[in-house]
Amino acid sequence: QSLMQSMVEDGEVDALVSERIWKETSRALGEKTPHIFFTVLRDCGALARIMPELDALFGIPQPEKHHPEIDTGVHSLMALEQAAAMSDDIAVRFASLIHDLGKADTPKTAWPSHHGHEKSGVSHITRLCQKIGSPNAFKRLAKVVCEFHTHCHRALELNPKTLNNLFASLGAYKNPHLFEQFLLCCAADAKGRTGFENRNYAQADYLRKALQHCEGITAAPFIEQGLTGPDIGEAISRARTRQIARFKKEYSES
Repeated sequence: QSLMQSMVEDGEVDALVSERIWKETSRALGEKTPHIFFTVLRDCGALARIMPELDALFGIPQPEKHHPEIDTGVHSLMALEQAAAMSDDIAVRFASLIHDLGKADTPKTAWPSHHGHEKSGVSHITRLCQKIGSPNAFKRLAKVVCEFHTHCHRALELNPKTLNNLFASLGAYKNPHLFEQFLLCCAADAKGRTGFENRNYAQADYLRKALQHCEGITAAPFIEQGLTGPDIGEAISRARTRQIARFKKEYSES
């Protein structure tokens, strides 16, 4: 740690190229306790130089009712810790760590509420990923987790059309792997709170089942009806929304 601190003081950290930063970051993310790496970076002042977007979250409060740990930076490290416990996928771990970057934009007068942090965080993630040289797949996952994690937390409250739009935004109908990564990140976010570590995250199974109800819907029958172009996509979307509505009704009655 003292060596890293001297590197910060001498300006050597500022001179690190993105390839080197990502190499060290990805290696750390693959360790058993990756949150410790970022804690050490912060303690020696390196996090503020390498990832100022993440460093900025420390000291920003959240509502104590939902976040007993209060501090957003602490919560980010807790989410990473939970992600590491659930998955070896370093893309999942990385996205879980930086999902709340938008909370740095909240005016102090609005604290501890963070309305709109989901969308405002996307530009921070784009900038951070470019700066540290993370792969495009990592950036894509981090951006969707940032923008839609609260949708996932409120999954049971969302209407069928909103759920269908969520699946479309996540690419869930075409990329089930990305969808599963997203669910893991949202679970890590939910569990990465003091006292919530061992709670079940029912939203993940709920969304999986809702998506499964749409599996049999294809373009073929609509083409046979004579639909063309954008009309086919709109018909598929309506059919999926109807299926999700049926699922929600069955779920609420079970």
